[in-house]
Amino acid sequence: MYKNELYERYPALKACEADIDTALSLMLETYRAGGKILLCGNGGSCADCGHIAGELMKGFLLSRPVPEETRTAFAEFPDGEAIAKKLQRGIPAISLPSQAEVLSAYANDVDPELVYAQLVYACGRPGDLLIGISTSGNSKNVVAAALTAKALGIRTLALTGEKESKLSGLCDCTVRVPETETFKIQELHLPVYHHLCAAMEDILFGE
Repeated sequence: MYKNELYERYPALKACEADIDTALSLMLETYRAGGKILLCGNGGSCADCGHIAGELMKGFLLSRPVPEETRTAFAEFPDGEAIAKKLQRGIPAISLPSQAEVLSAYANDVDPELVYAQLVYACGRPGDLLIGISTSGNSKNVVAAALTAKALGIRTLALTGEKESKLSGLCDCTVRVPETETFKIQELHLPVYHHLCAAMEDILFGE
């Protein structure tokens, strides 16, 4: 359902269909293997990282009630049932730009181009997935993060514009939306990641 709606509303994205399908598979495999999704980007792409994490970590289009065994475990504690009733199943995701204290300290003390690489090195584990968002595909700190992920055995997914880039040459999958101007690329990134989040939620938590 979500795929049909995506391409009906944004026909230009049909050119990215195979890569969008691969991106969804990577995200699903990460969750099912017990991994987490790490996200990084700059400027508007930084904001997109937080947006994606927000859609993944709680209900997006579905309420995602917790499983019966979880409710039973909570019921042993005072107010546990009331808490469990309101909790929602989440897809573990961390927006690396949200780590302002670490980012500023590392940028000041060591190297601002490696801030995301440091966080990937500290937080990432094999089985995780790094999503790097860069309209050019050449943002130095995002490329360094992707390189670090690859060195650690962490799979990588990039969202970029249509041009080949350092990220497209490095990552396991790159969704290259068919635009070249920054704001137009960002306008197409949003429906792509909304589709990915909605499809993932439906597959994992839908009735």
